[in-house]
Amino acid sequence: MKDFLKVLRRFAMPYKRYMIGAVIGNMLSAVLNVFSFMSVLPMLHMLFGMDTTAYEFQPWQWDGIKDIAINNLYYYTTVLIGRYGHQTTLLIIGIFLCLTTFLKTASYFFSSAVMVPLRTGVVRDIRIMVYSKVLHLPLAFVTDERRGDIIARMSGDVAEVETSITSSLNMLIKDPILIIFYFFTLVFVSWQLTLFTVLVMPGLIWVMGAIGRKLKAKSLYAQNKWSETMSQLDEMLGGLRIIKAFIAEDKMLDRFSRVNNEFRDASNRVAIRQASAHPVSEFLGTCIIVLVLWFGGTLIFSNKAPIDAPTFIFYMVILYSVINPLKDLSKTSYQIPKGLASMERIDKILNTENPIKEPLKPHALAPSQPNESIVFRNVHFSYSNNSLEVIHGVDLTVPKGKTIALVGQSGSGKSTLVDLLPRYHDVTDGQILIDGIDIREFRIHDLRSLIGNVNQEAILFNDTFFNNIAFGVENATMEQVVEAAKIANAHEFIMQSEQGYDTYVGDRGCRLSGGQRQRISIARAILKNPPILILDEATSALDTESERLVQEALERLMKSRTTIAIAHRLSTIKNADEICVLHEGRIVERGTHEQLIQQGGYYKHLNDMQQL
Repeated sequence: MKDFLKVLRRFAMPYKRYMIGAVIGNMLSAVLNVFSFMSVLPMLHMLFGMDTTAYEFQPWQWDGIKDIAINNLYYYTTVLIGRYGHQTTLLIIGIFLCLTTFLKTASYFFSSAVMVPLRTGVVRDIRIMVYSKVLHLPLAFVTDERRGDIIARMSGDVAEVETSITSSLNMLIKDPILIIFYFFTLVFVSWQLTLFTVLVMPGLIWVMGAIGRKLKAKSLYAQNKWSETMSQLDEMLGGLRIIKAFIAEDKMLDRFSRVNNEFRDASNRVAIRQASAHPVSEFLGTCIIVLVLWFGGTLIFSNKAPIDAPTFIFYMVILYSVINPLKDLSKTSYQIPKGLASMERIDKILNTENPIKEPLKPHALAPSQPNESIVFRNVHFSYSNNSLEVIHGVDLTVPKGKTIALVGQSGSGKSTLVDLLPRYHDVTDGQILIDGIDIREFRIHDLRSLIGNVNQEAILFNDTFFNNIAFGVENATMEQVVEAAKIANAHEFIMQSEQGYDTYVGDRGCRLSGGQRQRISIARAILKNPPILILDEATSALDTESERLVQEALERLMKSRTTIAIAHRLSTIKNADEICVLHEGRIVERGTHEQLIQQGGYYKHLNDMQQL
């Protein structure tokens, strides 16, 4: 329960006005329910001929309110009987009962309806919080976690929180109120019978608690299996081309079926344990009713009963009414652990510490910087404290307006090094400086606004050409987008599409060729107009014709910009102002293309290999 209250404090407090409305509605419902049944009690006495007392009205006052209330209730009933007769009085009391029941159900409906905005609001807030957290965490988090697992936490786990926790919240407000009102009514009618009931009630609570104790662990295991299922689905969709190429459909199906069966078995165990809540509570509730009925009947038959038969019937009605909310609470004791298990998985994302910190007193960063240079000073980097270093003491200066190229074998640390500049990761040791100021002293938004990226894999969104090019640029006009597309050699094929710039490019740009996607990516960078440009193997995956068009666009983009280019094809960076050769995280050679060829080192070896 302590964990549940923590969840409520975190997410439900902004909606406390709805909880207050639910409390008021449930209190009215409980009071009207008790009063409606109590109003029938005098009529039962009159009809059974058990009460022939002549009642007189007593003035209302707090002293002796219980006896005054009973006396006046009986008085009004005798007045009705004397004026209209037994049949008409019974009809009047029946109509009154219908009216109070209508008000009771209306109050209950209000208390339930007012909780709907709370349920949907909490779920919305959790989804937004998880989405925002993933957006702001460093790239290492997304690469370490499986995408399918993250999707499962945002979909299945959040839905489970809604089903298990927020749905239970209404019962946790309603049922204790009903139990309290009904309990005081039972004490009011007969404290002796109520004492007997209280003595046998703990057995019901203990049995229900024993059944639900292991449900959280079982639910957590089932949700983990659901994540595995979603992860395999994500892998299948992303790798469908390879699966078909290697005729691995049966292998992937067997793999998915195995995980799906494990998820089914885990879900079965959770569902069976949860399904036992109702029959067990129903049986134990009936046992309590039978015990109280036996005990009360024994007292009545012995002529020593503290209450008469009609009052005992009313007592049993109220007792049965208190059993129902107790059974609902027992169901809640099953549902909440399932939701807490899902909340635990969601918290793994929400509580992940973001190592990329904003500076407490950020320096101002001009939109035109760098005015002098970008300096990598003795930079070291490893992905975690326990992993090996990927970058070993790199020193590099990138003067304003110059192009520096990074070459080397795969895994030499080229992409990792440039990812440190926009702070996708933070250096483990050393510094990266812009105009002599450590980049960790700038606001992240200001820093990244200076940098444009064109990567090997052109990331496009399932949106129009216009929105993909204008992505990240506020209030971009059609003229600006068209101009950027023309510079990137993209305008012609865009206009040949069905709706021009309003044509959708498909999921991840699947309706375009590799060269077309890359040119849209370059147009996006051109429109952003950044002073610093990072080219990460921007042409390595293209055919010769596409490479020529993309290279022309890149050359236009690189004019007067500070550029760091990563390349496998050395022909694309021959004109760079300086070429740095990386090997196992270290710069082993540097110079112009001609200088490195003359040195006859690692760069010349790479160049000779590409000439074959």
